[in-house]
Amino acid sequence: MNRLNLITLGVRNLTASLKFYRDGLSFDVVVHGEESNPAVIFFNNAGTKISLYQIDNLAKDINEQHPPALAAGFSGITLAYNGKSKEEVDEIFTQAEKAGATIVKSPVTVFWGGYSGYFQDPDGYYWEVAYGEDWEFDENDMLVIEG
Repeated sequence: MNRLNLITLGVRNLTASLKFYRDGLSFDVVVHGEESNPAVIFFNNAGTKISLYQIDNLAKDINEQHPPALAAGFSGITLAYNGKSKEEVDEIFTQAEKAGATIVKSPVTVFWGGYSGYFQDPDGYYWEVAYGEDWEFDENDMLVIEG
């Protein structure tokens, strides 16, 4: 089982998240259901797919009789966008801020030698946007990681 196909983010308001990701960050999305009341949203991105699903329904999908408690705060999970230049990182931050993201850490040179910052989406999910001088990308724009 060496594959991850889909990451689902439980969100409080699907239509607000649709606006943030599609209209604000220019994600290519597929909406299942009416756009004014979507059932689920999928992102057509290179590599691993991301979906948005109503958080209460996601908890019930895990266990209908005893859904997991919805916790506030940092879940220990971050999502990442790997840029190909410092300028690209800055452009993504500008776009995210215009879309309504909360800038948590503006991009700076970090301890590992790269350039990185964090923002939060409307549901508090943390996105890192980073650049590393020695990074390489494959034909699908996925970061190449070797041992």
